Amino acid sequence: MSKVVKFGGSSLASAEQFKKAGAIIRADESRRYVVPSAPGKRFAKDTKVTDMLYACYDLAEAGEDFGEALGEIAARFQEIIDGLELSLDLREEFAVIERNFKEKAGSNYAASRGEYLNGVIMAKYLGYEFIDAAEVIFFDEEGNFDADKTDRVLSAKLENCPAAVIPGFYGSMPDGRVKTFSRGGSDVTGSIVAKAAKVDVYENWTDVSGFLIADPRIIDNPKGIDIITYKELRELSYMGAGVFHEDAIFPVRREGIPINIRNTNAPDDNGTWIVGSTCQKSKYVITGIAGKKGFCSVNIEKDMMNAEIGFGRKVLQVFEENDISFEHVPSGIDTMTVYVHQDEFMHKEQQVAAGIHRLAKPDAIEIESDLALIAVVGRGMKSTRGTAGRIFSALAHANVNVKMIDQGSSELNIIIGVANEDFEAAIKAIYDIFVLTKI
Repeated sequence: MSKVVKFGGSSLASAEQFKKAGAIIRADESRRYVVPSAPGKRFAKDTKVTDMLYACYDLAEAGEDFGEALGEIAARFQEIIDGLELSLDLREEFAVIERNFKEKAGSNYAASRGEYLNGVIMAKYLGYEFIDAAEVIFFDEEGNFDADKTDRVLSAKLENCPAAVIPGFYGSMPDGRVKTFSRGGSDVTGSIVAKAAKVDVYENWTDVSGFLIADPRIIDNPKGIDIITYKELRELSYMGAGVFHEDAIFPVRREGIPINIRNTNAPDDNGTWIVGSTCQKSKYVITGIAGKKGFCSVNIEKDMMNAEIGFGRKVLQVFEENDISFEHVPSGIDTMTVYVHQDEFMHKEQQVAAGIHRLAKPDAIEIESDLALIAVVGRGMKSTRGTAGRIFSALAHANVNVKMIDQGSSELNIIIGVANEDFEAAIKAIYDIFVLTKI
């Protein structure tokens, strides 16, 4: 048995949190490869080290004195070193960072130093080998992740390495420049390392005990999710559910490696397991509920639309020409509705309307704004009759008007459109009927 363990920023924000992470790693000898994030917030009004690095580099790029800002960052790391009682001096590392900042090494380089330095500290603390991610994780000339080269080099490196720390969040371009993933990219690094090392489990340690069925800002103490499939997670992540970077699914999914989301502050909790497939039934018909506000619907009407070949292509071509992506396209015999992000669409609405009139020649176009989309996701829905009916019933009782309902062919999810102002009430109603009452 071997595992990759990734720790988020809140899990490594202080020496006390470092000690918790260290105890978790040492409690299981199969936890061989560690992927650390940069130190996060120690308290509510604190600043993440990554944000401190961005601000510090902005000063350097503007030609201003950044010495004090860099000193504050160095103090954060020294506080961790002192708290762990380590014999480790980072002055030379900070001298290199200062020199590279002066030479305008780039914001990607600046942002990556939090993970890099935390990796150095973690390796010293555990007695593990330190592997700079820039030497084993690669991007191509266009800045796209180079999966094949990374897997080849990283696999060879780890083959003769029984235990190592590999910082998250970054890699390198062909010319050696540091390149970062998007925010939350340490999750992706953990997945990449898990694939290359061919481990049995990828543990992702954070500050919550796995996924919750619904947003705790909307639902008081929502139930947790014990096990979720990759497909279900993709649907929920796409609709705004946080905790785990959705791109981190792909490397381990292809290898069939399960992911276990765990809580550094409650290590005895089982957390949530993310798997490719499972025969285990979920406790409820639904696995989770997630959603986003801020959509527009563009409703196109035309008699005999269904008999006109190429009508849908013409409509969507207009959105493509205006660089607007669409979310959902429910349709009827004589109607077609395109749901788009309001902030992308609102400044181009008249160009889009004119383009549709020009290409598709509809009878009418109606635009509605301030809409929200809610995804109800669950592998149990496929074998349960009347799921959509229950959703309609719950929303009717909550006086929520349904603008749109769309079910995927996989029967894994149902998308509901409501007014922004009804968003929270709709999620509460759906949660109540499927989780609290278990109807």
